[in-house]
Amino acid sequence: MKKILIFAFVALMLVPAFAQDRRYNVYGVMFYNLENLFDTINNNGQYDQEFSPNGARQWNNEKYWQKQHNMAFAISQMTSQGTPNGPAIIGVSEIENITVLQDLVKQPEIRAQHYQIVHHDGPDRRGVDVGLLYNPRFFKVLNVNNHRLTIESNPNFRSRDQLCVTGLLAGEKVSVIVNHWPSRLGGEAQSSYLREAAAALSRHIVDSLLVDDPNQGIIMMGDLNDDPQNKSCAKVMRGMKKIEDAVNGAMYNPFWEKLDKGIGTLAYRGNWNLFDQIMMTDYFTKYYKGKDKPQLTFLRAEVLNRDFLQTREGDRQGYPLRTYSGGVFLNGYSDHFPTEIFLVKEVK
Repeated sequence: MKKILIFAFVALMLVPAFAQDRRYNVYGVMFYNLENLFDTINNNGQYDQEFSPNGARQWNNEKYWQKQHNMAFAISQMTSQGTPNGPAIIGVSEIENITVLQDLVKQPEIRAQHYQIVHHDGPDRRGVDVGLLYNPRFFKVLNVNNHRLTIESNPNFRSRDQLCVTGLLAGEKVSVIVNHWPSRLGGEAQSSYLREAAAALSRHIVDSLLVDDPNQGIIMMGDLNDDPQNKSCAKVMRGMKKIEDAVNGAMYNPFWEKLDKGIGTLAYRGNWNLFDQIMMTDYFTKYYKGKDKPQLTFLRAEVLNRDFLQTREGDRQGYPLRTYSGGVFLNGYSDHFPTEIFLVKEVK
């Protein structure tokens, strides 16, 4: 009973305080790193061999389908009073191919939402891509573009392409850029130039979209492998901590304040990071302080650190409950918590 009451309280918190004399619709836009959602077939060599029945992880059909069930269940739980059908849009990363997404959306936990898929095979050496799931009741795709990250000083470097999907969300033109920036492998400082290059590419995409149509809303999301205050996010991407500073093409990053409060999406040796971010242009914030919400307007942001997604014991208590740890299959979810922003629009 206690858990039910707590859930009801949280759900009520999603309803705008200004909704007493007006009617609104709420739309969720979520990002989730699915942590190595691989099939069991070795298609690309040494790394993929690890995720095969004969590999180090002994990745077989039983584990694969349990992973699919777990990820679908996690997505199914990301509902609220304002979004009973779950997120309208879900950006995902660390997925091997379109097949694993096709299997995911067919899982019984989320099958009723009829999520559609946008995916593109990129050049990443690990064989992982980004993708987009969307509920066709709320979002209609108009255009898709993929952008490749190239590093002049490192021409052999291969990373995930950046996926840009333009469509109509609640009838309004919105472009969503899904990212998985280069990792911190080799050290944070030594690899920072790679993420700054990725941020420059994302920034270029945003600027080009605004030149093409300054009246559209733009959302940039992803596992950025940097925190909001790092140079790639704060300086190159121009992701602002304060909503009033996100003007003239700059983007509001509501997750900066989350990290300031000690809330993160992944942890390492007792320290929290918030790599899984969602930023937005001022299209979504211009009506934030007023009662009138004539167009999609930012309502709130959340790190979806639900209890069932957390490790419950040991020195990693409270950390994301991942699929493997130390080579041991934990039957968990992901090593990242998902994040979500909620957008509200007045019903005429």
